Amino acid sequence: MNEYALIMRHEDGSKIASPEQMQAWMKQTMDWIGGIAVKNKFVGGTGLPFDGASVVGRGGLVTNGPFGDIKETIGGFITVRAESLEEAIEFAKGCPVLQGEGNTVEVRRIAKNDGTH
Repeated sequence: MNEYALIMRHEDGSKIASPEQMQAWMKQTMDWIGGIAVKNKFVGGTGLPFDGASVVGRGGLVTNGPFGDIKETIGGFITVRAESLEEAIEFAKGCPVLQGEGNTVEVRRIAKNDGTH
């Protein structure tokens, strides 16, 4: 069985949710993760807040960021166990992030540390 990262991307990082919207979204997210966990397929994950972040570029250039005015931001990720890419995609289809226009969930298989892909 492989592990997959489900990376939650927000198209417009400048949109700020109200506290009520954030609370509702967090409940939906916890319910979604709970549905995966009950199948013993949830490995872990976390949100990625915008504060306290920097971007390091070529030559060691460091900029503060990521910034909300960037077209796309990564809001967080979870890791799941799945029999196939298709099963991981089915988990991703239930992600509450997809309620936002233009938002996406990228599904990536995690490389194993045993010399295989």
